[in-house]
Amino acid sequence: MKNILFIINPISGGKDKRSFPDKIIQYLDLEKFNPDFVFTERINHAHQLAKQAIDMGVDIIVAVGGDGTINEVASVLVGSDQIMGIIPFGSGNGLARTLGIPVNEKEAIQRLNGLNVDRIDSGILNNRYFFGIAGVGFDAHVSACFANKQTRGLTGYIHTVLTEVVGYQSQHYTIEVDGKLFEREAFVISIANSSQYGNNAHIAPLASVKDGLLDVCIIRRFPLYYLPMIGFHLVNKTAHQSKYIEIIKGKDIIIRREKAGIVHLDGEPELMEANIQITVNPLSLHVIH
Repeated sequence: MKNILFIINPISGGKDKRSFPDKIIQYLDLEKFNPDFVFTERINHAHQLAKQAIDMGVDIIVAVGGDGTINEVASVLVGSDQIMGIIPFGSGNGLARTLGIPVNEKEAIQRLNGLNVDRIDSGILNNRYFFGIAGVGFDAHVSACFANKQTRGLTGYIHTVLTEVVGYQSQHYTIEVDGKLFEREAFVISIANSSQYGNNAHIAPLASVKDGLLDVCIIRRFPLYYLPMIGFHLVNKTAHQSKYIEIIKGKDIIIRREKAGIVHLDGEPELMEANIQITVNPLSLHVIH
C-alpha cells in the first residue's frame, strides 16, 4: 500500500471540487493506495502542504488543480524520490496535456492506478522552477490581468487576451542562448519546457519535457488581422512555420530587458528584475502519466 495525498485547489478552473474526494474513493484502486485529501486555502499553500507531506514520508503527492497548483507541488518534489501525480483542473492544463494525462477527472484518477512513472525536465528561472512554460512580454501581462479576474476558465482567458492585445506594445530584448547573442523587438518571449500553453495551443510544437533543452519562442509584433492565423498555427502545431515566430533551443538562457517587469511561471505572474537567467534541470521530477 502506498500513501497518496491529494492536494486540491478548490477554485482552480472555476469548478466546484467539494465532492472530489468521493470521486477519488470511487475510482482509485484502494488495494494499491491509502488516500488522504487536503484543500488549499491560499496562494503557496500547496507548496507548504507538499513540504509537510515529504516530511511525513508520503509516497505520492497529487496536485489537483491547474498549472499553478502543479508548479507549487512540483517545485517541492524536484530532485526527490517522491512521485507526483496530476489531476488537471485548470484553465489550460498545459503540462497535463503534454504528458497525455486525461482532462476527464474519472480517467485522470484511473490513470494513477497504473503507476506509470517517468522523469521529466524542469526549468529554473531566477531560482524559481517551472515545468511547462515561463515567459515575458504579452503572455506575462495577460497572466497578471487574468489573475485578478473573477471569470476563470478558457472563456475568461480569451476575453482577457482580446481586451489587452490592442494596446500592448512590443519591447526590446537582448537574448543570450548558450553564448549566442540575439537582439529582438518581441511581443512575447516564451521559454518552453513542454510544448503548449494549454488548451492544445502549442507554442513550441517540437519541444520535449525529456530532452534536456528549453525552447526560446520569440513572437514578433504582428498586425492584429494576423491574430487568427497565430491561433491557427498554435492549434495546428505549426508555430515554428510562422514568419512571426522564431524558436531557438538551448540550455542556458539570459534575457535582458530595459526595466523590471512581470514574468510568468506556468501561468502565474511575478514581478522580477530586468535581467532573467534561465537554465534546465534534466530529468529532475518523477511524475505519473
